[in-house]
Amino acid sequence: MTVFLNSISSVVWGPLMLGLILGVGLLLTLRIRFISLRKIPYAFKQLLSGRQPVGEGTIAPFNALMLSLSATIGTGNIVGVATAIGLGGPGALFWMWCSALLGMATKYAEAVCAVHFREKSITGNHVGGPMYYIRKGLGQRWAPLAILFAIFGACAGFGIGNMVQANSVADALQNSFGLARWVTAGALVVLVGVVLLGGVQRVADVAKHLVPVMAISYVAAGLIVVVVNIALVPEALSLILKSAFTPVAAQGGFAGAAVALAIQMGIARGVFSNEAGLGSAPMAHAAAATDNPVRQGTVAMLGTFIDTIIVCSITGLAIIVSGAWAGEANGAAMSQAAFDSVLPYGDKIVSLALVVFAFTTILGWSYYGERCVEYLFGPKAITPFRVLWVLAIPAGVFLSLKVVWILADILNGLMAIPNLIALILLSGLVARLTREYYGKTSK
Repeated sequence: MTVFLNSISSVVWGPLMLGLILGVGLLLTLRIRFISLRKIPYAFKQLLSGRQPVGEGTIAPFNALMLSLSATIGTGNIVGVATAIGLGGPGALFWMWCSALLGMATKYAEAVCAVHFREKSITGNHVGGPMYYIRKGLGQRWAPLAILFAIFGACAGFGIGNMVQANSVADALQNSFGLARWVTAGALVVLVGVVLLGGVQRVADVAKHLVPVMAISYVAAGLIVVVVNIALVPEALSLILKSAFTPVAAQGGFAGAAVALAIQMGIARGVFSNEAGLGSAPMAHAAAATDNPVRQGTVAMLGTFIDTIIVCSITGLAIIVSGAWAGEANGAAMSQAAFDSVLPYGDKIVSLALVVFAFTTILGWSYYGERCVEYLFGPKAITPFRVLWVLAIPAGVFLSLKVVWILADILNGLMAIPNLIALILLSGLVARLTREYYGKTSK
């Protein structure tokens, strides 16, 4: 079964998918005339002013971004970056940056479409996402594609957004602090259950407070590792650029890597981390209390910038300047080795970051799953979904998740296909709305 699923995953996340993701990002970047890169300062200004509602919606624009980041900043920022560098070499970090810079336009377009085509549910909440802008933006004949997205999204959440995260939390706490797995399972069930009972408002409030603290703390710790090795940073940057275009020879525990592997690992792990193109984040941004889709799209694109250009870069640089990338450690252990080389209890700092990142990912993906099942079955399905979501946590803690990992990876890729098709077909609308918004003033 594992071999069979791996063969499917290699097709789903093969060159065609990675090329499609990059191609859509490039198309959108060109169609919006590089707004996603030129308006980064304006985006941060809108983010800081977005703590208060500025139009119709369920949650403040700032909270919508934090809700989105709660799901995207996770194991990919620690394990994903280390895996990419461990298999593809330092050059993988360069290709991760490239995918993120193009992915900012994708995330921007997703949020613009989500707000433009959102609806108000019978419970009074604003809901939206790929299933809504596929059906409403492309017409009723595309409705089956919207249903497929919702099915893939609901199922993928239980894997990548729930059981895999719960397993990561249990592993980190057991390995670093000796905490029994049943204690972790019980604590997660209680904490997640309490938050979910409050609905989107409580999930957003928790994300609003937890995400900035966890991200800033982790980045600060990583910066200490980089600053201590500041003399090696120019050499590290040179190595990143050089190995992005030339093969890296084997050294230490590193087996060597071709350029193609650096490109594949950098793009794939970058998308896994920031989720640009998967269609998950627009479900959070659709709930934003904003007066213009483009305004929220401008805020949304910062999700990819913060996740990959800032957080993943800190992890990657720490791994490279510390020399951990050429050691024997792999995955999370590589990141732990990098932090431990400078910081007292550096391995435990990484473990705690992994725990908090994974916990917020469980909360963020619970919201995405709710939106998918609500689209498929109506609001009456939300409560049963929440119960199943909480019950899946202990299963994730105790089960071996090799098959779940692969299935979740496949479903994530399948989510992206309907979303990317819709973004291509709606790119003209996104370009028009962008021109109208930025043409009115000198924003």
